[in-house]
Amino acid sequence: MRWSRSRKLSAAALLVATAVLLPAQSPAGAAQVACSELRVPVSVAGTAQTMAGTLCAPEGATSVQVLVPGGTYNRSYWDIAYTPGIRSFRLAMNKAGHATFAVDRLGTGESSKPPSALVTSVVQAEALHQVVQTLRPRFDKVLIGGHSIGAAMAMIEAGLHRDVDGVLVTGMTHRMNLVTVAPVLANMIPAPLDSQLARRGPDLGYLTTSPGTRAAAFHGAGKHDPAAIAADESTKDVFAATEALDNIALTNILIPASRGIDVPVLLALGEGDTHFCGAPLGSDCRSAEALRASEAPYFSGSPRFETFILPGYGHSMNYAPNAPDYHRVVAQWAGSVAS
Repeated sequence: MRWSRSRKLSAAALLVATAVLLPAQSPAGAAQVACSELRVPVSVAGTAQTMAGTLCAPEGATSVQVLVPGGTYNRSYWDIAYTPGIRSFRLAMNKAGHATFAVDRLGTGESSKPPSALVTSVVQAEALHQVVQTLRPRFDKVLIGGHSIGAAMAMIEAGLHRDVDGVLVTGMTHRMNLVTVAPVLANMIPAPLDSQLARRGPDLGYLTTSPGTRAAAFHGAGKHDPAAIAADESTKDVFAATEALDNIALTNILIPASRGIDVPVLLALGEGDTHFCGAPLGSDCRSAEALRASEAPYFSGSPRFETFILPGYGHSMNYAPNAPDYHRVVAQWAGSVAS
């Protein structure tokens, strides 16, 4: 295999970062898990940027999941600090023997914050492609997964570059229910006007949720755990308005990038995710079988397309009190892909 100079440099950067691994807690009898903070250099529209994330690898892990958060989320979505034994996707995967690399999308968390006008879903996908290439030398299998708009970026990356071994799609289908999405977007405010995020200095093209709106926007109807919602509010982040434009084009209007995916795919949604499920415009999420029938045409190139519905919760599935049911399904699927 011939490597480009940029890939060699990225791999070297990874090796330097992983030389200072920190031990993470693991249950008795489980493999030791080591976590480290990585900053992967990426080139975006001819500019040098950095994609930051947390790599957690159980001893002996041969596969890694690159995890992409959704809009107004950062990497903390994959490792929720509130009741992590229930809600931490990262912890569940590590316990099952899978390494994880939870990233901050460009513009969020500890990643570079280029002008929002430069940040599109295709740009994010290209940066993720460079992350995948950086991880390849260490792991035999690289899977990519995303939530919401992060799932779209994962599909674009996998469909265009065909460099991963499996794709996890959560909190998204190809049939956006604009009737419920539009009010959420209408409640967004420019990040510079938000007291929690203004100190980071984002430009007006970066948006976030208005204070106190995340429960209704992302968690669905019904009774919520107030502490979980508070955790979500406290870790909220931004998304660039330009990320939504080509995302819609490449998942709903033009030929979907997902049709280029040639590896196994698992699509998982919350039963109450009205942003992508149900009348009048969403997918059929009444059962896993119905969802598969609704979405299968968009994954025609995948040799194995599976679906899962998590009962009783909305869009942001990792916050669900029954999230372990979903985590177990993903862990088993990832194990079958990596074997």
